Amino acid sequence: MGMNARILTTATLFATLAGVLTAKAADSQMLSLVMPDAKVIAGVNVDSAKSSTFGIYLIAQIQANATAFQQLVTLTGFDPTRDLHEILAATNAVGAGAPTGLALARGNFDVAKITALATLSGALTETYSGVTIIADPKQTNGAAFLDATLVVAGDIPSVKAAIDRQHTGESLPSSVVTLVNQWSGAEDAWVVTTVPPYTLTPPSGVPTVPGLGANAQGIFQKILGAGAGVKLGSTVVVTVQATADNAQDATTLAQTLQLLVNIGQMQTGTNPNPNLTALLQGLSISAKGTLLNITVSLPEAQIQQLV
Repeated sequence: MGMNARILTTATLFATLAGVLTAKAADSQMLSLVMPDAKVIAGVNVDSAKSSTFGIYLIAQIQANATAFQQLVTLTGFDPTRDLHEILAATNAVGAGAPTGLALARGNFDVAKITALATLSGALTETYSGVTIIADPKQTNGAAFLDATLVVAGDIPSVKAAIDRQHTGESLPSSVVTLVNQWSGAEDAWVVTTVPPYTLTPPSGVPTVPGLGANAQGIFQKILGAGAGVKLGSTVVVTVQATADNAQDATTLAQTLQLLVNIGQMQTGTNPNPNLTALLQGLSISAKGTLLNITVSLPEAQIQQLV
């Protein structure tokens, strides 16, 4: 798995820790460190988990069952369930052969302890523009603490470029910042694309959708951009929004997806899976102008049962 895939997968895992508090827009300093040509950006407001029943449940499971987690707390004093506040991840990579990306985290870090532990474990250090970068033995990936509350990690060139952006002022286009603020201000966990999704290489092993022929797949190439978010409360709401090339394409996309849902409902047969049934019942698909809107709602208690 490439660096960009690992970064975004990490962000997705933390998305399950989203909570019920009103979301706040992404940290502006963290956002200013993201590469200007980022193609996918994702974030999580980890603090909101501390007021979410589901988040508290997951935290309890981690604390009770993860030996490595306990070792991390003991050796460094860093407890992600207490000291981590926000995560931001981004990549400008295209294809599996370009493992470039960044993961940024806002929290409370004992930099000296963490650096010492990494060094004892074989990590190398170098100073770049006055900042210490902790790198793996192959010096491929690394992390740098910009202060005691902010860390940036990724492939070494991306980390160095982020350090440089503190002084150059190079930043994301204002339209992308507006898009990120829109999603991060409304959702507890979110992801957006700044390019048509079909131009992104999907992770390996993603299954094809039965019944989705070449003509139907072609219509998905009319999507110009997309975003998704997760909001937890007594009901978990997942929102997906895609911008199509025109209103007709948006309507066709909605009809195609609804057809797939109908097929799924018929395939449940006489012995339906209650989880799948609940998922389909909580699904809403609609088109308005050039926007395709999809929402999925499930009770939080049911998601705990699934976990």
